[in-house]
Amino acid sequence: MNNTAMENMVLSGESLQMAAALARGLADENRLRILYCLSNGKKSVGSMVEELNLSQPLVSHHLRELKRYLLVHVERNGPFIYYEIADPEILNIVQMLGNVALELFVKRKTF
Repeated sequence: MNNTAMENMVLSGESLQMAAALARGLADENRLRILYCLSNGKKSVGSMVEELNLSQPLVSHHLRELKRYLLVHVERNGPFIYYEIADPEILNIVQMLGNVALELFVKRKTF
């Protein structure tokens, strides 16, 4: 990001709190895997369990967290519950974080 773009960014205390909450919601590899699993559309817990090879209680736990942080929407259809990504832009954010992380780790000389 260049200096002009940085100067145009106005981050209030409230927006920083919201950004921190979003970061907490994304701060788990399994939650990121679930979000990518949902990138192809709505899915049930059972289909995510099969696709991700994770236990049902673990997937359900992470879906509750994703819902808590407003990252997924829940839709009830009769006895079935489906989950979908709240905003496709979330996947772009995750991709950008991955790219930045890779660059930082490649440049790192000591651990």
